[in-house]
Formats: sequence, structure tokens, C-alpha cells
Amino acid sequence: MWTFLDHIIIYILPLFVGAAFLIIRWYSCTPPTTTKKLPPSPPTLPIIGNLHQLGALVHHSFFSLAKRYGDSLMLLHIGSVPSLVVSSTEAAREIMKTHDLAFASRPTTRMFRAISYNLKEITVAPYGEYWRQAKSILTLQLLSNKKVQSFDAMRETIIRDCLSKITQSFSSNSPADLSDLFSSLTNDITCMATFGKTYNDGEIGRKFKKIMQEFSEVLGSFYFEDSIPQLAVVDRLTGLTAKVDRVAKDFDEFLQNVVDETILSKNTNNTIDPVGEDAPVETFIDALLKIQKEDTLGITIDTDVIKALLLDAYVAGTDTSSSVLEWAMTELLLHRDCLEKVQDEIRTVLNGRKDITDDDVDRMKYLKCVIMEATRLHPPLPVLPPRVARHDAKVMGYDIAEGTRVYVNVYAIMRDPKVWEKAETFMPERFLESSVDFVRHNFELLTFGGGRRSCPGRIFAMAINEKVLANVLYRFDWALPQGVKAEDVDLNETFGLANHRKVPLLAVAKPFSP
Repeated sequence: MWTFLDHIIIYILPLFVGAAFLIIRWYSCTPPTTTKKLPPSPPTLPIIGNLHQLGALVHHSFFSLAKRYGDSLMLLHIGSVPSLVVSSTEAAREIMKTHDLAFASRPTTRMFRAISYNLKEITVAPYGEYWRQAKSILTLQLLSNKKVQSFDAMRETIIRDCLSKITQSFSSNSPADLSDLFSSLTNDITCMATFGKTYNDGEIGRKFKKIMQEFSEVLGSFYFEDSIPQLAVVDRLTGLTAKVDRVAKDFDEFLQNVVDETILSKNTNNTIDPVGEDAPVETFIDALLKIQKEDTLGITIDTDVIKALLLDAYVAGTDTSSSVLEWAMTELLLHRDCLEKVQDEIRTVLNGRKDITDDDVDRMKYLKCVIMEATRLHPPLPVLPPRVARHDAKVMGYDIAEGTRVYVNVYAIMRDPKVWEKAETFMPERFLESSVDFVRHNFELLTFGGGRRSCPGRIFAMAINEKVLANVLYRFDWALPQGVKAEDVDLNETFGLANHRKVPLLAVAKPFSP
């Protein structure tokens, strides 16, 4: 989504003189007579529509406007683009179940085309055969239960490295920067599973971090060309168009180097790989190159498709998981009773044993509740990636025109007081006797979305989130830094690839001895 309104006036004012004739035309045109029933909508301004009512954190703006104009469905005009905002469980069920096929595609925007290999990335690919085949490849070769289990040893090694860094912070008598640690950990796990190596050190590490930072920035920018074509010149004047193209080029060069290195390594390694337990773990890029060589699918797996799928796997698997861990630890530090309860559960299950197995995690019911509740209050994607109406549809009695963009405001849905008791309060206990979880939900808990365009990475993400949080809570006792009270903790958000804390989370760790 976008972070743009703080500066939008600066960009628009110089253009109003040149755009005056457009305003005159807008006022002079008589709206066509229509008998269609449209969702409730706030008044719009010429050209910019409702842009002036959207702030840097769009999910908050949507939430606030929905309370006034349409707590289930609300029609906004983001520039010249009609945009349906979905803010209730009932409306989400209509969009992502009842009319799922009608809203199964993505809008075709210049921004998406530039950064996703002309819409080859699964997240933004139009609904159709390519999307189905590409999603199947991603799911089977990276995100399935079998593949996730194959990454167990690699995941454990990276988690141990994170725990070692936390111990070092204790030894140096300094708080641990959990935001940075969780970001590095999820980055390393995803890189290893996707590329077969990490990119942290040296010049390539610095370049990779810079690319990711700028990638997040352009995704969080408002692109005039995609919403107000008349003002597309703004993107060029502000340098955003050039920045988008440069980020796309830099990421492409990085991914091309990864592909070339992998191919070179395979070509120069003449030995036969062992089989059985000693066989090397097949990374996602290995699987993609194998599929390309076999050429047995109904779609062409060229180099751009491989790079698009690698980009999808990396971007989707990194920032969202670190966001979940960051907010879960934040809420636990603010709610000592919940922190003590989850630590008691973990330590009881382990009963003094050193290592945490998957079977152990399955028995940690309250831990799972903590993660669900953290994502309910702080969804990593507060607004799901936009859908688009593939044809005219009628939703909850309202007429939705073909081409309307649809924004499901997960943030509003998962704080709806009609669905959630004490909706603004962190209460993991609400899930203990509930039939709602990440799998069994009826569009109340939309952490991973719903319908055809739901996120396929739930198993991959939870393997990280549950195991990391269990280890961190088992091996250390935690507290806020000295002198910091719960009411002093800054809970402001920033939005880029995912919903993160604006201020890094610092906490004091003390090693626990079973």
C-alpha cells in the first residue's frame, strides 16, 4: 500500500493551474442517469477523488472512514479509480467466497508491471492459467509441508545463531534489538530456503539491504500514473518513476547473479550428489532450474519467470514473519501475565529438555494463541493486496462495476467489536476454546487472506514463527529496558512490505537455566 499523503499537496499544487481545464470539464459534464445502487461513499473532489482523506497509514484511514460511511462496504475514488473498501467479516466472505471468482484477479498497474517482471510474480499476476501453474510451483517446491520439513536443520542453525546474539547482548549488559534480530533471522531463513545462501556480509550484503530498503519504499509510495493518469507527470517530476525503474533493475541484476551462480555451481560440480539422508536439501532455485530443464508444464519457465518466483518467495517470506514476531514480543512485554503464562507452558512441555521439537510445539496451545492474537491486533498485511472486479457483480445488494479495485481492510475486520469481545485488548485466551484459527475461520481471522488469492505460505511462516518464539521465550526471561514503563512503549506503526513498529523493539534478556 502507500505512504504518500504527508507530501501529496506539495506534488499537486504546482499542477493545478495546468489541470484547471480538467476541473472545468469535470464540472461541465452532466453525470449520466443511473439506476444502479452503489455502496455508501464520502463526497469526492475533482480529479483526486478521496485522496485527501487518506493518511500515511491507509488501513487506519479506511477504518475511520468506514465508521462514518460504510462499516461493511464503502466506495472510495482513489483518483479516478473506483475502489471498494471491505471492512466486515460478512463483506469479506462475499468477496472472497461467494463472489471469489469475480474478484480473483489483480489490477494491472504500471508499478506492478515494473517491479514484477510484467506481472509474472504470483502476488500480482492476473487470474488465469499462468497464475494457477506458477502458484502450484511455489506451493509444491517451497511451501508444502514436506518441503518445509526439509528445511528443519537449516532453520535450527539460524535460530541458534539468533539465540547466541541475544546471549551476547546479555553479556554486554545491553538490551537486545529484537526488531533487527527478527528481521535478520527471517531474512536468513528465507534466503537459505530460496537461494541456498545468505546475503549479509561484505559489499553484496550492503547492496542487498539497500535494494530491499528501496523496494519497500517504492511499494509504500503513491504512484499517480496508476490512479490519476492526468497527473502522471508528477511521478516523473518527483523522481518516483526513475526510482521504480532503478529498483526493478537493481533487483533484476541481483536475482540474475543468483541464477547464474547457481547454474555455474551445478555445471562445475561433476560429482554425483548423494541420496537418502545425506542428500543435500533442494532449495527453491534448484527446483525451479530443474523444472525449467524438464519443461513438462503447460507454461514457459523462462529466466524472467524464475526470477519472478524467486522474488515472490523472498519478499513474501521475510518481512511478514519478522512483523509477527516483533509484535508478539511487544504485546507479551506489555502484558506480563500473558508472558508468564506462555513461558510456563513452554517450560512445562519441555520439562528441562534442551531442544524443542515440532511435536513439542504442537502441544503448546497457548503459544499458538499468542501468535494468533498478535496477528489479529497487528496483521502483517493490514490491507490485503488489491483485487479487481473481472466483471460487473452485485455484492450485499450493491452494484460493483467491472474494473473496481477491492481493498480488504483486515485491520478493521480483526478489530470489529461485533465479532471480537474487547476487540482492542490483547487476549490470547480468546482462542483457547475457539473454533477459529488460521485454517478454520469463517473470514474473522484473515492473517493469510482467504479465497483463491489467499497466501499459500502459512506452513512456511508458522514453522518460523512458532519455533522462534518458543525458543526465545524458553531460553530467556524478558523485561523492558530499565526505566521504561509499559505506557512509555511506542506502538506507532510504519508500513512498507509489512506492518512494523516505527521504533525498534528493545528488550532485556536474562538466560534461563532449566
